[in-house]
Amino acid sequence: MKCPYCGFDVSRVIDSRPTEENNSIRRRRECTQCNSRFTTYERIEEINLIVVKRDENREAFNRDKIINGIIRACEKRPVTSKDIEELALRVETQLSNLLKKEICSEEIGEMVMEELKILDEVAYVRFASVYKSFSDIDTFLDELGKMLVERRL
Repeated sequence: MKCPYCGFDVSRVIDSRPTEENNSIRRRRECTQCNSRFTTYERIEEINLIVVKRDENREAFNRDKIINGIIRACEKRPVTSKDIEELALRVETQLSNLLKKEICSEEIGEMVMEELKILDEVAYVRFASVYKSFSDIDTFLDELGKMLVERRL
């Protein structure tokens, strides 16, 4: 890291702490040559993930779409906005850890459903009914049956 005052490229970190938003690290540095102090921010490089839709169209990953889907599924449920944000963050972290440039929307939907199943079972069923496009009551009942079997295990 070059000193903004003298241009020397060696500095030491005096203090390190997360920002209020918890999305970067604030570092207070001191130049080893001129002893000037300056602040830097370190954050994770954003991935440019492409989502492949069911119709084979491609679009940039949009975290807000996940959050909006979760909000609709959790409507009138005892789920806080913090819970929704944390769920979306967990899914986004899983996606980042895959180290893929493209991902199918189905994989994202499955990740969201797994997280919703843990968070709120009713929200899970709501999300699954829209996501899986249940065509009739039998497919809906099949999904509920699978959920009940898993619950007993």
